[in-house]
Amino acid sequence: MTPNAYITGAIVLVTFIGIAIGRYPIIKSNRTTIALMGVALLLAFGQVAFDQLPQYIDFDTIILLFSMMIINANLKLAGFFTVASRWLVNRAHTPRSFLAFEVLLVGILSALFLNDTVCLMFAPFLINLMDSLKRDPIPYLIALATASNIGSTATLTGNPQNMIVGIASGISYVDFSLALIPIALLGLGVIWAVLVVMFPYDFMKEQFSDVPEKHSEEISKPLLIKTLIIAAGLLIAFLAGAPIALAAFLAASLLLVTRRHQPQTVFAEFDWGLLVLFSALFIVSGSLETSGVTTRLVDIEHLSNSTNIWNLSLITAGLSNIVSNVPAVLLLKPLVAGMENARIGWLTLASASTLAGNLTLLGSVANLIVAETAARWRVDLSFWKYTKPGLVITLITLALNIGWLFLIS
Repeated sequence: MTPNAYITGAIVLVTFIGIAIGRYPIIKSNRTTIALMGVALLLAFGQVAFDQLPQYIDFDTIILLFSMMIINANLKLAGFFTVASRWLVNRAHTPRSFLAFEVLLVGILSALFLNDTVCLMFAPFLINLMDSLKRDPIPYLIALATASNIGSTATLTGNPQNMIVGIASGISYVDFSLALIPIALLGLGVIWAVLVVMFPYDFMKEQFSDVPEKHSEEISKPLLIKTLIIAAGLLIAFLAGAPIALAAFLAASLLLVTRRHQPQTVFAEFDWGLLVLFSALFIVSGSLETSGVTTRLVDIEHLSNSTNIWNLSLITAGLSNIVSNVPAVLLLKPLVAGMENARIGWLTLASASTLAGNLTLLGSVANLIVAETAARWRVDLSFWKYTKPGLVITLITLALNIGWLFLIS
């Protein structure tokens, strides 16, 4: 069956509506299964050929994400996040200083490693700590989610959407980081200021009472040293201009050579659903171009010529909060690739999609991880509790981002 723009468009629309909602009614589903259903419908109606599926998938991005998962799994098994938590506790003397150290630490770690992993590790720690201190964990959880998003803006490996942009654009690790580190640092400062103003009672200047140290996890010093050395070598390779997917894969492969842990303990830490989701999204979004939907419905060349930092930021922010930031980046890739100043377009797409993730709980996977972890601990981080400060943080950081990008363009 010859691909038909209207059939493909209808299937993709239904798929992205499901992804936006997060599930289909009646059946048990999530974003990954919905994306796979979309691929199945495209195959069933002959809109994509089964033997051509590998051509849609950007394997560099998949390999990069897979490799970073291996590195993060080894960091967790080595007790790295426990060490980081202890560092945070030992330097906190007042609620405001704790918030400052938390935002800074989470931001840095999210830039170097995947922000979703940072949220997975720190959310239970923060809830447990604040429960011991008899304090409301909500502002600290909001700080965790927003700082992980904003901190991840700084590097190509900070979050999945940046990985997609890095592979598609060819922008070097150094060039990307030099352009967006200032926004990440300013954004972290915005988080601290907004939360202190919006939660004045929680951030009074009194000293923390005795800060308990509850760390039951064991620390494997040999594995920790090995992982940090390899991670440092990987960062040097990135800075030297090595292909990021290849360098990350080689580093991850070195970490798999071990006598201390069974391979399954590393792979058990993986979010395999995320890899499947990415692969399916590449196929679903790619079908729009191969079936002629984009050329029939939109004049990409004309639209690219009229696209600038301002309107691209607004489009990206809006779309990211409808279908989430990764699908938004995949949908907007053809538009950005055709811009006259493609470099600034890619930087805008990466930063705006990430910063917009702070608007609501549905804006990014990191937010949902924090909210779902809180719910398991019977802490109610509701949609509106998050959105009130999230909206302010998003508007301020997006405005700063637009101004900064105009300045460097």
